[in-house]
Amino acid sequence: ATGKWHNGPASLRRAFQRGRSLMLGGMCDHNAVPLVDLDPASHTLVGKRVGDRRSSVLFADAALAMLGEHRRDRPDAPFFLYVAFTAPHDPRDPPPDLAGRARERPPLPRNFLPQVPWFADRSWGHLRDEVLAAWPRTEAVVRDQLAEYYGLIAELDQQIGRILGALDDGGAARDTIVVFAADHGLALGSHGLLGKQSVFEHSMGCPLAIAGPGIPRGETRPALVYLLDLFPTLCGVGGAVVGEGVEGRDLMPVVRGESTGVRDSLFTMYAATQRAVRDQRFELVRFPEIDTTLLFDLQQDPDECVDLSARPEHRATLLRLRRELEGWQERSGDGCPWVVAKPRPVHVDLSGRPRKPDRWQPEWIRRKYFGVR
Repeated sequence: ATGKWHNGPASLRRAFQRGRSLMLGGMCDHNAVPLVDLDPASHTLVGKRVGDRRSSVLFADAALAMLGEHRRDRPDAPFFLYVAFTAPHDPRDPPPDLAGRARERPPLPRNFLPQVPWFADRSWGHLRDEVLAAWPRTEAVVRDQLAEYYGLIAELDQQIGRILGALDDGGAARDTIVVFAADHGLALGSHGLLGKQSVFEHSMGCPLAIAGPGIPRGETRPALVYLLDLFPTLCGVGGAVVGEGVEGRDLMPVVRGESTGVRDSLFTMYAATQRAVRDQRFELVRFPEIDTTLLFDLQQDPDECVDLSARPEHRATLLRLRRELEGWQERSGDGCPWVVAKPRPVHVDLSGRPRKPDRWQPEWIRRKYFGVR
């Protein structure tokens, strides 16, 4: 393994035999990554240091080194390599040439708003969102952040290309399954938000691409899946037995075109303040704190701009999805109520509300987006 591990050292030692250039935590400066290694002999964390290269380069270098060692020492043995890049997580400070390349091009999201129209979060005392700019969001700020985001992704793409090239050059690509995934999406101006802490599609949806021998090329599948499905999927590919209690589903029948899906709906949540359920067409979003329900037709309105919840022709769909949501809650032991005892106001004007950058942001971001040092 190499890269980010946000689940603590104990689970890291349980999960992997060795690790190189590991970053334990949630976020870091891409130019000064705190690193450790997982020693294969003692199975302890060693070599605490700060990286001397950019994060994506560091993790790709570590992946290439481990692939080379495996090819040298155990060329005929199977391997599993987990590469967790921190990019494009903030602080978003791409190389200047890559940031400049996207500066004039990023279009605003179709659902861009200066402020989010719903939801004040009781647990935080204000709207929960990444502390990356003040309210209200402006088009200029969102375009700049999109350019920085795309710059980090371009750098990431270059480093992934190095890893895939090494698999090709070493002959391993012909019998290696490659999975590209992310842990969440990001708002970046959608619905007035910048971060991940919402149940809208822009934050809950994430990329998932699977390639390798026996997998059709250039095809997509509409199946509703969770990232937790990857564990039984990869166990099946490797011939490992999946233990009892695993909730994920093997996706390979869907990937190979032998099945159309593994479930009929998805249940998503954030903290105790947002719940949602979606099927292939509709999504119901529920905010218990403000006693508000939204309904979107994702086929006609993938950006979730038009709330259909008050339209009589969609009442049956609304009731059906509410029952589906309550069923998911019951099966998963989720006790979040449909509405809290004392709902808060639906609309909160955030204009002028103080927003201080978190301690992780470098000085140039603090100056640029907040005017502070």
